[in-house]
Amino acid sequence: MRRSTILAKVRDYVLLVALSALILAPIYYLIVGSFKPSSDVIDGFAGFLPTNLSLDNYANVFKALSSDSTGYFAQFFLNSVLISGVIVLVGLVINSMAGFAFARLEWAGRDKVFLIVVILVIVPFESAAIPLLFMLQGGRDTLIVQMLPFLANAFSIYLFYTFFLNSSPSVEEAARLDGLGAFGTFVRVVAPNAKPVFATVAILTFLSSWGQYLWPSLTTSDPSVRPLPLEIGAFSGQQPVDWGAVFAFGTLLVLPILVLFLAFQRFFVQSVASSAVKE
Repeated sequence: MRRSTILAKVRDYVLLVALSALILAPIYYLIVGSFKPSSDVIDGFAGFLPTNLSLDNYANVFKALSSDSTGYFAQFFLNSVLISGVIVLVGLVINSMAGFAFARLEWAGRDKVFLIVVILVIVPFESAAIPLLFMLQGGRDTLIVQMLPFLANAFSIYLFYTFFLNSSPSVEEAARLDGLGAFGTFVRVVAPNAKPVFATVAILTFLSSWGQYLWPSLTTSDPSVRPLPLEIGAFSGQQPVDWGAVFAFGTLLVLPILVLFLAFQRFFVQSVASSAVKE
């Protein structure tokens, strides 16, 4: 192997390690800080050192959120799980079928409607939040109002569209010849072979819905329907700030995202790699 090739590989690995460390450092700081006394958490680079570790901060979080006046941590967690779970599952059905319809089916006005979808991809949700709030005013303080605006997602439709557009239609054509209609072909043939894009959309949708803050803050005031991100904002605003407990709360908020990504990372990488090859 040539010396220049070895040096190039060493350079690439050093760069990748440095970037990985830069990305993972805040997560490590958060997790370590969640086990440290509050006085040791905000301590500059010394906060990276795993010293004086205990589970007291986690106990303080559950203790602080254990009454009707403050709400219950378990209730906030279940609300977030339910909201994000419904958005992901229902969204996968709606957005995948829409993407398939744009990529494979011929119907009047398809290109014009798809142009609207593409435009919606670049429109920030914040610009439509206030009109949506007035439209759904009657559903305030419910879980449904926190799910409804996010079930259909323009970016998810676009991801499914590009995947189906770049996939071979030969198997679908064979299924049509066997008598399957468009819906049957999608359910029996297309969806089972599209696991990478389903996993990718599931991860991205869960990440977006799990961390949603603006919309719940506009539509909820009842603690019984509040999700975790909204509650951590209120929790961190209490004086004096218990940074150890705040870090513990943040770790509990991040943990489900890490678990979901680790569970589906193989499909996520496959989707990204296949898209790169097809392009």
